[in-house]
Amino acid sequence: MELDPNLPPIEQAQDIALTLWAQIHAFGIGLMRPWNAYQVGIILVLLLIAHVLRALLAPRLHAWMRTREGWPKWRMRILVMVHRRLRLIFFVLLAWVTFGLMQQLTWPSRSYLIGIAAELGTAWLVIAFVTRLIANGFLRGMVRYAGWAWATLIILGLTDEAQRLMDSLAVTLGETRISVWLILQAIVILGALFFVARLVSSTTSARIARNDEISPSMQVLAVKFLQVLLYGAAFFIGLRTVGVDLTGLAVLSGAIGVGLGFGLQKVVSNLVSGIIILLDKSIKPGDVISLGETFGWINSLGARYVSVVTRDGKEYLIPNEDLITSQVVNWSHSNEFVRLDIYFGTAYGDDPHKVRKIAINAAASVPRVLSMKAPVCHIVGFGDSSVDYILRFWIRDPTQGLTNIRGNVYLALWDAFRENDISIPFPQREVRMLGDKGADGADGAKAGTALD
Repeated sequence: MELDPNLPPIEQAQDIALTLWAQIHAFGIGLMRPWNAYQVGIILVLLLIAHVLRALLAPRLHAWMRTREGWPKWRMRILVMVHRRLRLIFFVLLAWVTFGLMQQLTWPSRSYLIGIAAELGTAWLVIAFVTRLIANGFLRGMVRYAGWAWATLIILGLTDEAQRLMDSLAVTLGETRISVWLILQAIVILGALFFVARLVSSTTSARIARNDEISPSMQVLAVKFLQVLLYGAAFFIGLRTVGVDLTGLAVLSGAIGVGLGFGLQKVVSNLVSGIIILLDKSIKPGDVISLGETFGWINSLGARYVSVVTRDGKEYLIPNEDLITSQVVNWSHSNEFVRLDIYFGTAYGDDPHKVRKIAINAAASVPRVLSMKAPVCHIVGFGDSSVDYILRFWIRDPTQGLTNIRGNVYLALWDAFRENDISIPFPQREVRMLGDKGADGADGAKAGTALD
């Protein structure tokens, strides 16, 4: 049916809807013919048989699936999909067998509706299996139902009428005409392009991550740049494909850029800071850093924040701007070696030369302490009650913790000092009670204190 382009959109939609209703009415009347009614009855019988077969075989298939524990996950997912669509699978098989037999035994027109039912069932089954590739449940449902509706229109030969109906429902904004058909095309094309962009991005990102010649920070930068490039290209190509004028979009993007500059300064600052961090390689995934009270290793670098995981399992999301403007201690920036210091004291009666040797040997006996960078021990002062020492040693795995290695070295010192009769003094206070008359002849009891 040709429509008059001069008619208002509402009248065009009414004419198309009346045409569709006339076709549906004619189809309903056609079902009252004897052989058409027979075909409808056969289809209902096939549905009943498929339901009975599903009720009989589904429990057995489910029990058999439970015995396949060693199978790969992808194979088990296919079995789950087959189990859920078992009724439709049986109906499609029965419909095609019945259609083939009736094509051979009687006139082709007497199996026309059975063929349509078989085509519809096959299309629905294929769409149900294909849409399982979409991870998001809501998006998967939308694509599935839209695919079923469009496949039904194609098989029934109603695509032209449906397209004209959706195209007639439109609004005009300036020189741009936006219709339901245009929006639907944009959703389908953009969805397909974004799916391809995501597939290419994930595949390429995995290959980049496996390349040991690229540093971790450059890997993150390359992945982020690739994602922006692919998704941006998919967006603009999709809009261009459906006929959207990108000139107005350029003006709109300029206005949005000005708004971002004033209203989202922190967000933009974090984005730029993230790019700077990736370019100058000041920190990278796996580095051990200290920022204020936070000590941990970098788990991932994001566009807005850096994920830092501490030893107690907490994950801090630190804005990129803080890493640029604040003082950050990177324990593994240029190399993986970290030096730790511990302090202790011994009594004045102990030989300091012997104490130093014992302390160095005790630290070297701890597994995580490096032997290639031997521990050293120095006297740092003479205290009120002890000779004070500093023991320095190196490790190469700060991600395994710092407090625990210090504790192990202290325990090794304790054991070594007890074996060699080295004492660790502590302040003691002695109270002396004097008689009625002290040395100066004064009366009364006096108390004096002396530090031992």
